[in-house]
Amino acid sequence: MATRERPLSPHLQVYRKQVQMMTSITHRITGVMLAVGILGLVGALLALAAGPQRWAAFTACAGSPLGLLVIFGFTWALAYHFINGVRHLLQDTGAGFAIPDFIRSSWISVFGSILLVVLGWAFVLMRWGQV
Repeated sequence: MATRERPLSPHLQVYRKQVQMMTSITHRITGVMLAVGILGLVGALLALAAGPQRWAAFTACAGSPLGLLVIFGFTWALAYHFINGVRHLLQDTGAGFAIPDFIRSSWISVFGSILLVVLGWAFVLMRWGQV
């Protein structure tokens, strides 16, 4: 059987990167980050249930610079996924499908998540005297 050269469908390297494309990809990535982060929360609960020594070890790990970076990344993923999910729910009602609205809501997802995380971390750090 002879092989025929078939045209390939356009893929990521064909299209110019746009905010809509990047927010869609980021939404999927943050969903995976949240699924993995939930395992960290389960680990925290297991350490808490295992006793004070395990909990102290977990809090030392979580309080390290790498641990804080992971927690910060998890909170950003949560904020972004939440805001972008609300955006998708609004689009499910039929609103925001015009190109300018779609671009605007994409940027709102990006900057809104950053603002939400900065405000949330500022509140937590000020409340417990870390700043």
